[in-house]
Amino acid sequence: MTTEIIRVPDIGMDSATCIEVSVKAGDVIGVDDTILVLESDKASMDVPSPVAGKIVQLKIQEGDSVTEGDEMIYIELASDASAPSSSANTPAAAPAVAAAPVAVAPQANAETSSVTTVLVPDIGMDSANIIEIAVQVGDVIAEEDTIVILESDKASMDVPAPQGGEVIAISVQVGDTVSEGSILLELKTAGSAPASVAATNSVAEPAAAPAAPAGSAIETVTVPDIGMDSASVIEIAIQVGDQIALDDTLVVLESDKASMDVPSPISGEVVSITVKVGDTVAQGTQLIEVKTNAAAPSAPVVAAPSRAEVKTPKAEAPAPVIPVPASAPVASGKAVHAGPAVRKLAREFGVDLGAVPGTGPRGRVIKDDVAGWVKKRLQEPQQITAGAGLPTVPDQDFARFGTVEIKEMSRIQQLTAVNMVRNALVIPHVTQFDEADVTDTEAFRQSLKGEMEKRGVKISPLAFIVKACAAAMIEFPKFNVSLMADGKHMVHKQYVNIGIAVDTPNGLIVPVIKDADKKSIWQIAEEIIDFAKRGRDGKVKSVEMQGGCFTVSSLGALGGTAFTPIVNAPEVAILGVSKNAIKPHWNGTEFVPRNFTPLSMSYDHRAINGADAAKFTAFIALVLSDVRRLVL
Repeated sequence: MTTEIIRVPDIGMDSATCIEVSVKAGDVIGVDDTILVLESDKASMDVPSPVAGKIVQLKIQEGDSVTEGDEMIYIELASDASAPSSSANTPAAAPAVAAAPVAVAPQANAETSSVTTVLVPDIGMDSANIIEIAVQVGDVIAEEDTIVILESDKASMDVPAPQGGEVIAISVQVGDTVSEGSILLELKTAGSAPASVAATNSVAEPAAAPAAPAGSAIETVTVPDIGMDSASVIEIAIQVGDQIALDDTLVVLESDKASMDVPSPISGEVVSITVKVGDTVAQGTQLIEVKTNAAAPSAPVVAAPSRAEVKTPKAEAPAPVIPVPASAPVASGKAVHAGPAVRKLAREFGVDLGAVPGTGPRGRVIKDDVAGWVKKRLQEPQQITAGAGLPTVPDQDFARFGTVEIKEMSRIQQLTAVNMVRNALVIPHVTQFDEADVTDTEAFRQSLKGEMEKRGVKISPLAFIVKACAAAMIEFPKFNVSLMADGKHMVHKQYVNIGIAVDTPNGLIVPVIKDADKKSIWQIAEEIIDFAKRGRDGKVKSVEMQGGCFTVSSLGALGGTAFTPIVNAPEVAILGVSKNAIKPHWNGTEFVPRNFTPLSMSYDHRAINGADAAKFTAFIALVLSDVRRLVL
């Protein structure tokens, strides 16, 4: 596919105002389909498309003043479209004779007034339903005031008044199906009906299309390999029209455990953005289109597949419905003035246009008004539901008791909360408590200080604990399983991956040390240090937090004597580690001080019985008391 830039042709006047945009991004149009309607103080005209294809981006909006050569649309040419001529000129549209927006049939003429029948104009479809009537009998309306709003299964549109006057009769009702030529209403107008209402306006013959810049091309940028199946778009760092450089951040992606920037593989002008905040994307999903300065790309865009490889999703995910708080204004019986695109946007977000103050001409609601209203509602705190069928804790007015500040939870915090509730409710937890005499192990670890400094790697007690847990998983394979959703089978894993809980500014993450049973304590210590550093910076990849068999949550540096960790499903057990304590220990002849590490192991009682849990915990304690057992 090739993307072409369609420009304003010779319109026979210095400039004109766009009074109607007949297409939208994503529309598939044919040759001579109307793109937009232009109007000056002397004439109006349709501007048809010189080519067939799919519209990528609109460069002109209603109300814009345009001149010959201005960019109108970017269009992705259809595969069967005619090939462009050998010249490098970008095709320009040729203006057609414009009909008035609404067809009218004069009924009677008088010296002072006349009655005009207003009909449904060419709406570009066989029929449509009336979803709103914006006028009443007796209303005095002006030219271009909305009369009715039509909607089909593919589009909605305002039908404007072709002239001003008093509404004396309405021939349709909400819900009626109408087509081109159907009678809508009758208007009493002052003076004789102008012939131009029902007639077409003549315009000058189109001149040759202006040449486009010879050194430009449209490139598609897609999601590269992000190391995870999918992620959500949490921020879009650019806008249409921005000039971007190589490696500038385009979007920020986030999964349930990590976030990352997606840099630009090329430089140029952003032509279109095909994703929005909240979308779920995967490798190969189209992000943006960029107009580059190169005449033609010499090689495919790095980290983005070619256009042919980009698959357009069949349906977009439904947009979130924004609840209207009780304090928000309620729509009145007064007609809301808004265009089809604005009304569609409002429906997608579940916004009542009657509650949105309009800032456009004559109080018309524009897209920015809807976007601002939605943004304001999203910034208000929302009720977080704990789970299906569960009661929620009602909000309170804490400001009555003192100064408060409301902050939004990070995405990781929100997802962690949901997972914790699910795991706590679904898994029958039992916690086995024990303690390990680590006196000799700590003495051995301290003796390695010189070698640690030489290697530049600090071995923490957690490295020994991870290695001990890996050995226990080999000794007790019943713990290396996951229950299947059918409740009849379980998966027995032939690998040992140990997750370690890491506290970060954005919330709790659990990176996984793969094949921990096959790695030395030095290697495990290096990975722990690396995960801790990158976790604080938010740079741990999602793929590095998948595939765990068992999790260790260590609070040893913080304090406490015991706690009940929640199993990290689909795993079936988790070990909690508390702060070491020096205790008197009877050696058979006397009490001696020994260093003990408290262990708290929670397990899923559906998969593990109590006896096995006690043996498993005792084995870990035994290994930690004498690490020489790791080589047996």
